[in-house]
Amino acid sequence: MKFVLSLLALGLVTVGAAQAGDSRLARVQAAKEVRVCIWPDYYSISYRDTRTGDLSGIDIDMAKQLGKDLGVAVRFVDSSFRTLIDDLIGDRCDISMHGVGVTPARKEKLAFSEPHLRSGVFAIATKSSKAVKTWADIDQPGVVVAAQAGTYMVDVMKNTLTKAELLVVGTPEAREQEVMSGRADLFMTDYPYSRKMLARHDWAVLLTPPEPLAPTFYAYAMAPGDAAWVAAVDEFVARAKKDGRLVKAAEANGLTPIVWLK
Repeated sequence: MKFVLSLLALGLVTVGAAQAGDSRLARVQAAKEVRVCIWPDYYSISYRDTRTGDLSGIDIDMAKQLGKDLGVAVRFVDSSFRTLIDDLIGDRCDISMHGVGVTPARKEKLAFSEPHLRSGVFAIATKSSKAVKTWADIDQPGVVVAAQAGTYMVDVMKNTLTKAELLVVGTPEAREQEVMSGRADLFMTDYPYSRKMLARHDWAVLLTPPEPLAPTFYAYAMAPGDAAWVAAVDEFVARAKKDGRLVKAAEANGLTPIVWLK
């Protein structure tokens, strides 16, 4: 409780967010750490270098800032979009910070902070592809479009494709393998992951829709039913937008085009 009072005195948490002593905010303080779920394969967002084990990305930077504001240590917990809801409801972590798209289906199960990023859907194909060279070539008979299970791209493609075939795969690596092997012509992703593909693979080419496709807000996800915890996180996001920390983190990770400051 002394910790909560100190946050009030510093203006880091409002009275509303400090209420309810059984809030996760109080439990985080008691444990002296905040458990942050991440998807460690998300380039520029929450990415683990397989050689060094180091984590990088905008939400790694922001998680450290959240811990700093709360005066607690940060413990990163490996998660994924497929296990996102179970990990939060099952109390494996206090918050998910890995560019979680705010979709209607997820909002039915989880609570979200105010958004900090906004990205639409892009496609990655091969430079040598004969079937797909522009966005207009995608939704055509015989074209196979890969998307990763658990991502909002699956639902977007289900609602968008009328002629092409949708292939849902389990991992981001599987998307790449399907395209490289020729079993799929392209895969759908977002702006952050497209940066990884272009930076790491000389065979990859980015296809951009003529108009933004399914622009989606990304935010921090939490288990439902704890207004005080959500308010504390919202206040952190608002401070980071105002004092420049979010912009700095976006610049450091090449995500300035999709940072959301409103």
